[in-house]
Amino acid sequence: MFNEKRILGALMERSGVYADIYVDERAYTLIQLESGRIEKLERGEDAGVGLRVITPWKNYYASTNSFDETHLADLAAQLSRYGGNAASETVTIAGGERAASYPFSIASDPGGVSIEDKLALVRGFESMARKMESRITQVRVMYRDTRQNVRITTSADGARQDSRIQVVLTVLLVGRDGSEMQTSYEAVGGFYGFEYFTAELMEELAVKTVKRLQGLLAAREAPMGMKTVVLASEAGGTMIHEAIGHGLEADLAMEGLSCYKGLLGSRIASPLVNVVDDATIPHMRGTYAFDDEGIPSERTVLVEKGVLTNYLFDRFHAMKHSMVSTGNGRRESYRFRPIPRMSNTMILPGTDDPEKIIASVDDGILVVKMGGGQVDTVRGDFVFEISEGYIIEKGAVGPMIKNATMMGNGLKVLKDIDMVGTDLGFGIGTCGKDGQGVAVADAQPTLRMPGIIVGGRGG
Repeated sequence: MFNEKRILGALMERSGVYADIYVDERAYTLIQLESGRIEKLERGEDAGVGLRVITPWKNYYASTNSFDETHLADLAAQLSRYGGNAASETVTIAGGERAASYPFSIASDPGGVSIEDKLALVRGFESMARKMESRITQVRVMYRDTRQNVRITTSADGARQDSRIQVVLTVLLVGRDGSEMQTSYEAVGGFYGFEYFTAELMEELAVKTVKRLQGLLAAREAPMGMKTVVLASEAGGTMIHEAIGHGLEADLAMEGLSCYKGLLGSRIASPLVNVVDDATIPHMRGTYAFDDEGIPSERTVLVEKGVLTNYLFDRFHAMKHSMVSTGNGRRESYRFRPIPRMSNTMILPGTDDPEKIIASVDDGILVVKMGGGQVDTVRGDFVFEISEGYIIEKGAVGPMIKNATMMGNGLKVLKDIDMVGTDLGFGIGTCGKDGQGVAVADAQPTLRMPGIIVGGRGG
């Protein structure tokens, strides 16, 4: 291993006020099954070093696959020169070292599981799904496991070490009935070992995706117009992630690229709404002990009883705006600089019975799963596909709908929420931003939202 203090010293030689070294080593397995054929079978490793120096107020970043100390020192000196010619005041570089610890364990490290067992997992899902529904024309199953070992050494805090394991299984079913073709998608996983994929979980996953596909093949066209939407907890927190979460990331919120800029201390939502970002929840996909700048993970309250209380900060924006990092400086790999990112973001449960929420609606839509969408973080406008939705008529759940979208404005929708369920459902994903993706989870209880525009082809 190279001399970290030498590299940090070179980074801080001129006008730097902070510097860090990010060492990233990872191994992964990827399997993709496409209708009975294994289209991809990859096992790979990658390792490298990211160097960064912060000057008031710019980031200078470089990455390399080389661990050679001379090369890293030269690269650090070059970054330091980009930051300015004036020598900085003498800066003390912190020492010390801490290793991550988690309040949960991994029973079966995926790296020690045979390829044969992983292949059996994906093939078993396809066989199970096809036996449940003869109209399935295509099955795609993707399995991925990753072990990432990181070491973050900073001029401010010394060294931090973390080891993170992720397993993810995504499934896509395509079905046809005459001229009607529909798809059903689901993803499961998180900070687990291979033991996560129990027979019960796999059966539940198959039943859920097949049932949705069957429903869509028989569904009616979605109605158009202004509706009361009940967003079930099963939908996960896609809406909270997109409609508000990104807008609370400090690079957007503090730089004028978010509708939530300048609203700290203001009411932005119904008093029933409480929003947190929590990277400490056991086994969640967005969980970590330290962020990618060495800051310990935490539970950050963003909205309390409708009032905006904080943004999600990384070190750079916290330093620039005289705030405190919330431990949300994240990056995809050593090739990228850290930026503010969500971890596990959720609306907390309320006090309303989910069944009573549905029963309270005379004319509306129950959304059980959301698909892709777009959000304008500056204005707060959003549009989402409804992957699984149902008509609500006089308090009863009616027929399934297809080809539906929901449109609205995040600020308005949050203020309009008038019932919050006692339940909580999670969803997982890989969130893309600025060309890099990170593992996240999101969650919400059942929510009632009056005045949502539903787009469809029906009357």
